[in-house]
Amino acid sequence: MYKHLLIATDGSELATKALEHGLALARSEGAEVTVVTVTEPWSPLEMAAKARDHRPNPVAEFEAFAAEAADRILRAAAERATELGVRYECLHVKDQHPAEGIIETAKDKGSDLIVMGSHGRRGFSRVLLGSQSYEVLTLCSVPALIVR
Repeated sequence: MYKHLLIATDGSELATKALEHGLALARSEGAEVTVVTVTEPWSPLEMAAKARDHRPNPVAEFEAFAAEAADRILRAAAERATELGVRYECLHVKDQHPAEGIIETAKDKGSDLIVMGSHGRRGFSRVLLGSQSYEVLTLCSVPALIVR
């Protein structure tokens, strides 16, 4: 049924559950997987605060931190996909809001299913904290499997 799954992860415990679920589904379907992690753009206000702390290049510091975190997240996903015998590609999308990066990658890769985690927050807490899975569900034409 599925030929190409996009699995979105931020390395959190919940995202790891979604990764496991997506990899198991891909294995059972014989599908390929793209594992994506998205790092948001740096915040000018945050960078200005760091500059006031006399950090010589806060943007480069942020980018190095983001790249290191993405590498760690994707390395763990690659190891798990290899263990399960799933064909995969890992991708770090930089400087985008997570939902936008996930949607764009799913379309670019021709994914027929997006797999991602969600805390399942409702009401005011969802409004305050936002929900990347909700944004993906409402903005993307690709079907999504949300793992709680």
